[in-house]
Amino acid sequence: MIVYRSINKPLTILGVERRLFFLSLVMAGATFNFFSSLSAAAIMGASLYLAARWVTGVDPEMLRILVNASKFKVRYDPGRYEPVRVVRIP
Repeated sequence: MIVYRSINKPLTILGVERRLFFLSLVMAGATFNFFSSLSAAAIMGASLYLAARWVTGVDPEMLRILVNASKFKVRYDPGRYEPVRVVRIP
């Protein structure tokens, strides 16, 4: 069975996963529209690009995991239950 390396590589633009890249572009554009400042948009775009590049290097599927995490319930562990103390002030 032959598996090609290009099938398993994430799709990237400038070394950043493509959805994170477009998210950084949209947020930079929204910053420009909100503040009417090109420098604020450039700083926001550059910082989000660097953060996205770091996330892509750590785990390219991080965005998919975070989006899908909201679909599942949080597990309740009764062994870690800590009762709430209510203090009455007279």
